[in-house]
Amino acid sequence: MNPTLETIERVTGPEPTHSIIWLHGLGADGHDFEPIVPELQHPGLPALRFIFPHAPVRPVTLNQGMPMRAWYDLYGLDRDAREDIDGLRAARHAVTELIEQENRRGIPAERIVLAGFSQGCATALYTGLRHAEPLAGLIGLSGYLPLRNTLPAERHPANAATPVFMAHGTMDMVVPMTYAETSRDAMLAQQQPVQWHTYPMPHGLHPQELDDIRAFLTRVTATA
Repeated sequence: MNPTLETIERVTGPEPTHSIIWLHGLGADGHDFEPIVPELQHPGLPALRFIFPHAPVRPVTLNQGMPMRAWYDLYGLDRDAREDIDGLRAARHAVTELIEQENRRGIPAERIVLAGFSQGCATALYTGLRHAEPLAGLIGLSGYLPLRNTLPAERHPANAATPVFMAHGTMDMVVPMTYAETSRDAMLAQQQPVQWHTYPMPHGLHPQELDDIRAFLTRVTATA
């Protein structure tokens, strides 16, 4: 069965042994984070396959119903805004299909990292913590954990010890840092191992952040 999402793939060497599924933010597409691939290459890392899927195009309530690439609908960007449960579940299903495709290509779940930025961060965290097989790690950048109140009931034991890298800009005017902190605290309350980083930046990427992501990837790929 082929995944429902269209993807872009980049590899850092022949016969990759690990995969990074990287989800873009609202209104972007899979090309958005292609440029980071050379930035994350390092002699300490194995050959990696980066998979950058395109989210489906859908109307987004927060943006006056304009159609754009989005993992799910957004009604607001505060901690207590209504959340698109059906959309999140559909996104989780689509990302799970990508994980299963990598399994069929010989990359077990324990060698797969789910990463995402902003709304992609939310989708990656929501999906990864509920996945039925242990993943190598989760990377959540400038985003949050949706449906955090259902985490205690829905988190799969397989990923209860999966390391999470969370990063946020101190000047982020799109996703408030307090929202990310609330998400971090919800995971820590369940004893999820979370590595928390902040950077002096708005809603984007920081050079030090790339160094820290590279170090995280080096660590989680060395153990799988």
